[in-house]
Amino acid sequence: MIRNESIEDYLEQILILSRQKEFVRSIDIANSLNYSKPSISIAMKKLLNNSLISIDAKGHITLTKEGLKIALDTYERHETIATLLIKLGVNKETALEDACKIEHDISEETFNAIKNFLDKNKQ
Repeated sequence: MIRNESIEDYLEQILILSRQKEFVRSIDIANSLNYSKPSISIAMKKLLNNSLISIDAKGHITLTKEGLKIALDTYERHETIATLLIKLGVNKETALEDACKIEHDISEETFNAIKNFLDKNKQ
């Protein structure tokens, strides 16, 4: 499975929703991302075919072990980068938007350096 920005975003959103709701359905994802139901349906089929999610008979979506790993990794990158940007003086809304863009392209080396920097400079 090739990871790309849209796959990571969908998995991250499923993770976030699963922390807020008992069950995650396609309509929840569509509403939270402001995407059309057909677009979500196509994306969920792709994630299902790549064993990143499972969907039960009631349409409840859960992350598989591999899907959860990708979602947690993406979410950690998002939160860490947003934290750094906020500490640098970027307003929270802009920091969250920018973190969403950066999280997909940043190298592992740079991300680890950011994490280490934030760990050393906790306040």
